[in-house]
Amino acid sequence: MLKIKPFVVAVVLLVALTLLVPTILVLPFTEEASGKLGEDLKPAEQPTAKSSADAAVEVAVYRMAKSKLEKLQLNEYLIGVVAAEMPAEFETEALKAQALAARTYFVQQMLGKEKAKLPEGAQVTDTEAFQVYKSTDELKKIWGANYKWKIEKISEAVAATDGQILTFEGAPITATFFSTSNGFTENSEEYWPNSFPYLRSVESPWDLKSPKFNDQKIVSIKEFESKLGVKLTDLSNIGKVVSRTAGKRVGKVEINGKVLTGKEIREKLSLKSSDFTWSLKGDNIVITTKGFGHGVGLSQYGANGMATEGKTYQEIVKHYYSGVEISQADSLLTKVTAQK
Repeated sequence: MLKIKPFVVAVVLLVALTLLVPTILVLPFTEEASGKLGEDLKPAEQPTAKSSADAAVEVAVYRMAKSKLEKLQLNEYLIGVVAAEMPAEFETEALKAQALAARTYFVQQMLGKEKAKLPEGAQVTDTEAFQVYKSTDELKKIWGANYKWKIEKISEAVAATDGQILTFEGAPITATFFSTSNGFTENSEEYWPNSFPYLRSVESPWDLKSPKFNDQKIVSIKEFESKLGVKLTDLSNIGKVVSRTAGKRVGKVEINGKVLTGKEIREKLSLKSSDFTWSLKGDNIVITTKGFGHGVGLSQYGANGMATEGKTYQEIVKHYYSGVEISQADSLLTKVTAQK
């Protein structure tokens, strides 16, 4: 019988192990391998657009300044909206909340029965009448050297909420938003005709740190009287606040027998907020306001304050929109596409 020397056996085993070990190490990480490791490691180059619900929807934006219709994917549109509506310096979770609100606003607008008058083929405009939108070229000019990191940050926030919208009892909500509250948001019926159960007044203490929290405007007595349609006969008593809203803003004011709402005064005098006080200084009236915007829905600076404290975008939107759910809207986005 042939005897194999121990040395030869050792060499054979060493060679076998040398050939087998790479296979053992590589196998769990291949695409064919079963188990979590194989699933987790996707090719970095794999395009995400194929699985994106947003990318499957085309948006027709009417560019007001150019009098031109522009068509682009929903995800690209939302990037342009978030970039125009919220500072890129804000926390990522706040940007995600803004993206979610913007997508919901678009879907609700498309599925709504009442459509605003738009140029033929347009679904939205790029102004505040809908949502402000900026193109890639415009953002490059605005941001300059900061374009790359800002666009990447906002793109990631939009992608993180892909296809998600806010719903109440299964239907998309009217996801209104604004810059800065006076410490409270407003009930929808205090500013607009409709009362929505999810647009309720909630506390928003984070806004007090907003650079837009306080503002002051000076108007002449003549301008004040002309724009409000009043006559000041007693300058020691410019007007009396008759009522306040749930959001602590001015509800109604009586000025020399004429009653005006806080909203009317804000719009006629172009004030930042309907939470205001005023005083007479010589021939002028000095008006001080708290907050910036209509006050209904998501407060952007409030959202950023919540995000700074570690709150997620889910927690942020559920704070500002009462009783809502975050839903995957693939079927609704398909319906939006079908309505084109």
